[in-house]
Amino acid sequence: MGRIHQVESLLVDTGILYALADRKDEWHAPSVRFASEFTGRLLVPSSVIPEACYLINRFLGLDAEIALVKAFINRELTIEHFTEQDLVRAADLMKKYKDNNIGLVDASIIAIAERLKISRILTTDRRHFGAIRPQHCKELEMLP
Repeated sequence: MGRIHQVESLLVDTGILYALADRKDEWHAPSVRFASEFTGRLLVPSSVIPEACYLINRFLGLDAEIALVKAFINRELTIEHFTEQDLVRAADLMKKYKDNNIGLVDASIIAIAERLKISRILTTDRRHFGAIRPQHCKELEMLP
C-alpha cells in the first residue's frame, strides 16, 4: 500500500497578501518568490480576508481587490475558517498580549495555527508574531 503524502500548509497573514498585490512594497519580491516556489497549500484565515481586501482596495484599487478574490476562486489560496474554539483562544491571546496590542486578526491566526499544528506562517509582521508564544511549539517560524 502506498504512503499517504501530506501536503505542507502555511498560514498567510494580511501583510503578505498586500505585498503580493503591491509591486512597490518592500516585501513584494520575497513574497512572490516564496509563493511561486512553495508547493504546499497557502491557507488564509477567514479573519484576514476583510482586512486584506480593505487595504488592497484603499491603496491599490478595486481591480487589485478583485484579483485577490479571484485567487481564492482559482484555488491559488485556500480559506481556513475559524471555529468558535478558535475565537475563544483568540480572545485569550488578545487579553494575554494586551500590552502588545494583539488584535483579532493576529490572535485568530495563532489560534488556527495551534489547532492545525502549523508552526510556519507567511507574515511581514515580525513584531506581533515574534512576541506570541503559541501552545503547540516554542515559537512560530516567520517566512519569507
